[in-house]
Amino acid sequence: GLLGPNRAGKTTLVKLLLSLARPTAGTVARLGEPIRSRRTLARVGYMHENHAFPRYLSAAEVLHFYGGLSGVPADRLGPRADALLERVGLADRRREPITRFSKGMVQRLGLAQALVNEPDLLILDEPTEGLDLFGRQLLRDVAREYKAAGKTVLLVTHVLSEVEELCDELAVVVAGKVAHRGTVAALIEPPGPNRKSLEAALRGLYQKGAEG
Repeated sequence: GLLGPNRAGKTTLVKLLLSLARPTAGTVARLGEPIRSRRTLARVGYMHENHAFPRYLSAAEVLHFYGGLSGVPADRLGPRADALLERVGLADRRREPITRFSKGMVQRLGLAQALVNEPDLLILDEPTEGLDLFGRQLLRDVAREYKAAGKTVLLVTHVLSEVEELCDELAVVVAGKVAHRGTVAALIEPPGPNRKSLEAALRGLYQKGAEG
């Protein structure tokens, strides 16, 4: 989980991981290699909260387009796209232009697009925006499957229930610095009647960052 108040630096960090920005100080590694190594980009999947897919494309065309950009071999792309559209509940709308899709349908297509290259690092950036109950459960299932497969999911969110349910480890960024890194339990200790809620613990970290 990657948490922090607005303007803390979360988006900047994600841009660095996606090679959309370069660090002015320090170093950044992606899948164990410096971010200047572009070959690791093909092993990253990214789901944004607001997708800018060409609206005239169909759901199938979106997956084929982005799969091609990610280097998915042509002989694997068709079956992979079909399976993902079935998984996200869009198989019956696969040839329909996405200009007719609801916000939630576009979000589910965005999840399929993030998975099309079978990434080793999956970045979910405020992914639940616009998703219904089916979509939220689907997202949780995917995150758990990736964890079980030994892959990494980076969840950027303000939805604390998702954090508590899914995240093994948190990084809390405040004013461009990591204010906490560890488990959820470590952040809300001590146990017992004095145990903090996650919201209260985060509020305290955010306040300290604002003051100092």
